[in-house]
Amino acid sequence: MYPKVTVVIPFYNCPYVDRAITSVLNQTYPNIEVIVVDDGSTRHANLIDPYKKEIYYLGKANGGTASAMNHGISNSSGQYIAWLSSDDKYKPDKIQRQMDFMCSTRSHFSFTAYALMDASDKIQNDYVGTPLHAPGDIYRILTMYNPINGCTMIARRELFKECGLFNESLPYTQDYEMWLRLALMGVKLDYFPEALTIYRMHEQMGSIRHHSQLIEEFHGVQMKYRDQMHLLQGRIV
Repeated sequence: MYPKVTVVIPFYNCPYVDRAITSVLNQTYPNIEVIVVDDGSTRHANLIDPYKKEIYYLGKANGGTASAMNHGISNSSGQYIAWLSSDDKYKPDKIQRQMDFMCSTRSHFSFTAYALMDASDKIQNDYVGTPLHAPGDIYRILTMYNPINGCTMIARRELFKECGLFNESLPYTQDYEMWLRLALMGVKLDYFPEALTIYRMHEQMGSIRHHSQLIEEFHGVQMKYRDQMHLLQGRIV
């Protein structure tokens, strides 16, 4: 029996969304629910039309990535939640391999390495990962930067009931803040060192267009949780 995995794809005016959807529908894993959350888009929604019989398409007023993710999670039926940005893609066996890893290790949350592609789908780097050698490494690294690409994660849905949903007041670092909360709640953040997601680098991506705001917001989140994370790291190491 294959547990159902819900893949949430937040969408806002993205010209790559059809490629993201296709990459999920082409997964080798047999039990996937696809939810595309249209976060008040004014462009490119027509690209989703050919897939509407195979996905759940949810519309909402524009509120940012966190609100779109939360809307998708709240309307999901899967035992596990995965996230895919509308400009990124999954490799065909991403869900299958990561779920095999999670089931074998009884993991409740896992993330992976990833590959990098450009605006034309050309692979620029086939492996980007964070070496983790000891149990406390992930917590030490989280105090300095965010080593978890949100589009590589799969998490048990129940974690979002226990920990809460993404913080909608954070337009750029809602993922980083979530990983910190999960860590402080005692959730193991398991790493599967295979590049199973393909992350797109392009000039219109938010992390480039809003880089200065992202850095300022990151430092605010980092300082808020710094002392608690240092205590956690000390207990584990």
